[in-house]
Amino acid sequence: MADHTLKAPNRNGRVTIIVNAKIKQERRLVAASPVTELMVNALKSAIAIHSPQTIIETIAVASLWSEGAQEQTELAGRIYCPLTIQLPQWLTFPAQNVYQACQDIQARRQWVFQQLQVQISPDLQWIGDCWLPIIWTAQGPLYGEVIKEGIMPNAYQQPLELPLSVLQALQTMARELLENLAAPPSVYLLQFSLMQKDIIFDRLWPFPAAPAIASLGQASPDLFACHWYCLNHRRLEEIQALMPQNALI
Repeated sequence: MADHTLKAPNRNGRVTIIVNAKIKQERRLVAASPVTELMVNALKSAIAIHSPQTIIETIAVASLWSEGAQEQTELAGRIYCPLTIQLPQWLTFPAQNVYQACQDIQARRQWVFQQLQVQISPDLQWIGDCWLPIIWTAQGPLYGEVIKEGIMPNAYQQPLELPLSVLQALQTMARELLENLAAPPSVYLLQFSLMQKDIIFDRLWPFPAAPAIASLGQASPDLFACHWYCLNHRRLEEIQALMPQNALI
């Protein structure tokens, strides 16, 4: 586990959620999809419950690519919560390097293949249909129940029952990958597929991406609440204490 300098939780500060969205003429933010709206609302709810004095704003990532956006964007004194991986390189925040690394899907696949001897697909268009959630704290990880894509698009199911040997292999791969990236505290999703009992690695998401909505109403705390805890550098023991006994994430 990488050694990260802890900072005091920013529970009474400002948070900016960055999403794939568009802005209508009346300046109202419109999510790109119903799933994106669910993600945003879940994160807002977690912040409102656990950090009620925090000021929340949601911005469209497209606005950060506009001419002059860098000069107009205030970086200091807030937590950035990007719920999209496509960010301009000038946006500085603790997970910036990890987001940029996760954008390079081929590089991550090659590292996993060469260093961990895990199978990958040579086709960049190939997409895995399972996700392992990792609640990554400075003291150690918690692993959520595996999420599986349903029959309908953007329909996700949790948990997916897997043999213990497969789960252990997934957790080992996740830990090695995140340690290699010196990943800061966050909720990550490791995307993969299974062929028989063989794992085929796809990519790593540095935030609770769309499949994390499977945890809403199914786990306590859900993955979006865990994400907020991680961003505020809550200790592993603190997060575990918030979970009911035998809770499944």
